Amino acid sequence: MPHKHVTASSRIGFSLNIVFLSNNAFKNACPTMSEKLPVSVADGGRRASIVGVGTANPKNSFTQDEVLEAFGIEDRRIRLMFRNSAIGRRHLILPPKSVSGQYLNETQGDLLRKHSDCALEIGAKAILSSVQSAQATLADIHYLCCVTTTGFLTPGLSALMCKKLGLNSNCGRLDIVGMGCNAGLNGLNAVASWSLANPGRLAIMLCVEICSAAYFVDGSMETAVVNSLFGDGAGAVALTTAGDFDATRLWGKTTNRRDFDRNGVTCPEVIRFASCVVSDTIDGMKFVWDDEHNKFNFMLAQDVPYIVGANVEAVIDRLLGEAGLRRSEVAHWVVHSGGKKVIDTVKINLGLTTHDLRHTTSVLRDYGNMSSGSFLFSFERLMQEECVRHGDFGVMMTMGPGTTIETALLRW
Repeated sequence: MPHKHVTASSRIGFSLNIVFLSNNAFKNACPTMSEKLPVSVADGGRRASIVGVGTANPKNSFTQDEVLEAFGIEDRRIRLMFRNSAIGRRHLILPPKSVSGQYLNETQGDLLRKHSDCALEIGAKAILSSVQSAQATLADIHYLCCVTTTGFLTPGLSALMCKKLGLNSNCGRLDIVGMGCNAGLNGLNAVASWSLANPGRLAIMLCVEICSAAYFVDGSMETAVVNSLFGDGAGAVALTTAGDFDATRLWGKTTNRRDFDRNGVTCPEVIRFASCVVSDTIDGMKFVWDDEHNKFNFMLAQDVPYIVGANVEAVIDRLLGEAGLRRSEVAHWVVHSGGKKVIDTVKINLGLTTHDLRHTTSVLRDYGNMSSGSFLFSFERLMQEECVRHGDFGVMMTMGPGTTIETALLRW
């Protein structure tokens, strides 16, 4: 059966061009994989698909040496830590300077305002980019999930973003606050579930972290680890689920399509999720209030990489095993850029190659750890390669406080 092309006019200048593949066309593209998959994967059921991705950062970026010099850090151990981080540059919003040229000490109120202002700015850019990537419009957005840990806002970031972008007043919203670096996949799980319950409608998940609004300086090695690692960034993905009803406003016709194809680049379905919470290490990563400095201080234990490494096999094998898959059948790995040691422990314990983690390591090099949104930068780079094929499987993995490991199985 030939591909069916449908074009729907947009409200603000974009057009929505989608290629629909029938079930038979998809099966013929990958017959051996479809035949050997269990019912849970190959049943032809309706699933949410990621149809767009976008990222954004503050305009200014700094090398590790530039950060060291900016804050006058002379401690040899701290300087060595910065330089051995496998990080080349990070996008940061540095404090304002005094008339003498010194960086000012920001209060917690200053940091919260920095988070609000910058999160709205780069978050809006990431959303617009993801919507354009999906060849949709802002008017098409029916659900918005905002994920952040680096600042607390009421009203939530989702409400503020609805106002900034002029989204529909009936747009559904969700805010995920405080879950940390793993939270992007918690958000994706929620948005994929909403999408399944609302086929034919567009949902957006935004992860935006202003880590420079959560820094703490006291000259200790503990805070230096955090200050050497994190950067500012926002990532967003657009999801939708094929409808078996008249979704004329968005898709332009009644359809029950299997997957999406955008200009020859396949968009992945979200198959399933698996989680692991190592609760006896719950204090390994946490925000604490420092009475002396009147600020929040993020604490990161030295053994976190080894906790992740010791538990990553079990959750990945459960994710794949319940779908009847082996690790060798995963073509693409989208892993959180949590830091050099974290990446190394994941690589060793899962038996992955340097090529498997090329985007994870390159995102760390170019941006640092952007907390919840880091994995979306890796996903964007994977999609830009245009190397995925129909039938390929991929794994997304994020790690964060709890200690938590979140995973998702994708199929293109």
